[in-house]
Amino acid sequence: MLKVDGIDVFYGNIHALKGVSIEVLEGEIVTLIGANGAGKSTLLKTLSGLLKPKNGTILYENMSIAGKQAQTIVKSGISHVPEGRRVFANMTVEENLELGAFVRKDKEIQKDIQKVYDLFPRLYERRKQLSGTLSGGEQQMLAMGRAIMARPKLLLLDEPSMGLAPIMVKTIFSIIEEINKTNGTTILLVEQNAHMALSVAKRGYVIETGRVVLTGSAQDLQSSDEIKSAYLGG
Repeated sequence: MLKVDGIDVFYGNIHALKGVSIEVLEGEIVTLIGANGAGKSTLLKTLSGLLKPKNGTILYENMSIAGKQAQTIVKSGISHVPEGRRVFANMTVEENLELGAFVRKDKEIQKDIQKVYDLFPRLYERRKQLSGTLSGGEQQMLAMGRAIMARPKLLLLDEPSMGLAPIMVKTIFSIIEEINKTNGTTILLVEQNAHMALSVAKRGYVIETGRVVLTGSAQDLQSSDEIKSAYLGG
């Protein structure tokens, strides 16, 4: 579904991604793990059209999307849940969900809003509430629900557990698995909580200072002494 080959991305003179190559197959959950500043979020921003690679190729369903506008990429079937949630604070929960469907022209938007409420019952309870008054966990649910409203084939999730209480982290990861299994949505997951990420993913990539340094099945990465030492607390 997604094939990234040798991309270089810069912030001014800073070489943020250095020849990065990854592949995500249809129906998979694939995770990117690494320390802060390793380039994980930069990669997702490049895939969603917020940044342009200087070199390399990005193929999504055999179509080149490198450098295309973000709106075009959303229409092609890729949705991005950015780090820090970034809900529209002065809009209600339901208005945020409606905005998530802005590229759609069909008549099933309200039906899909109800599906989001079925997935996140707490959002239904707060559907008329301003999003800026929600808790961090509720805002994360809303950010994910808003992305789902675009009916993505590929969902990019950036640090969904950041700043959440442990019980909410478990809830969010359970929902990530449900989105993948129920909707068949392919997921590329950036996450500092390597233990949780590898528990739901099929495969993983480890990024350090802008380079992919290790890849393998989630099971192999979990059992790697190097990964245990660096990311799993042992």
